[in-house]
Amino acid sequence: SESFARLVAAFDDPKVGVAYGRQLPHKDATPISAHARLFNYPPTSCSVTVSDRHTLGIKTCFCSDSFAAYRHAALVEVGGFPAAAPVGEDVLVTAMMLKRDWTKYYAADAQVFHSHSYTAFAELKRAFDIGAFYSETPWLSELFGGASGEGRRFVQSEFRYLARLAPLLIGFALVRTGAKAIGYGLGKRNRFIPLSIKKHLSLHRDYWDKQTQH
Repeated sequence: SESFARLVAAFDDPKVGVAYGRQLPHKDATPISAHARLFNYPPTSCSVTVSDRHTLGIKTCFCSDSFAAYRHAALVEVGGFPAAAPVGEDVLVTAMMLKRDWTKYYAADAQVFHSHSYTAFAELKRAFDIGAFYSETPWLSELFGGASGEGRRFVQSEFRYLARLAPLLIGFALVRTGAKAIGYGLGKRNRFIPLSIKKHLSLHRDYWDKQTQH
């Protein structure tokens, strides 16, 4: 397709190790879901290197393999995708590529429709998995900074967006934000939580089953 052709055109630059495209909300997406796509996938393309971590923070290694492509040589160099991860394998591989001086490219003109509408409890579970991911990869926060600053920026942007377009959803957004904060905090401290409870808090129960086999 034309979108995929625009995405892989990024590899004309031999320094690009990973490229990802712009995800737009579906036509029937809720305002909350639409904002998440618009916030994370702006209309301007850009190249990102590891030196940008001083200004972009954890966003430096953001990537979504829902619509992404990887240079084979770069992927082999970093050892491929992790054998097991609750979430974030795309972020982890991108971060490892950046550490090895590959460039990440965001192709805003390569576009697909992709959005989700999670319940508050599903948001808690998703945030739990994200927190667990960062607890198991502490070097990401050490190199790129923590996720809390980006989280605050997202919440502020979401409330401004809803105040303008869907003020009646602000209360629901507050509940979702609280659920995500609780889930993320529990995920970061998952080593203190019994396995049976972790499996109920996660969207990926099979990941925790595999952990007991190691």
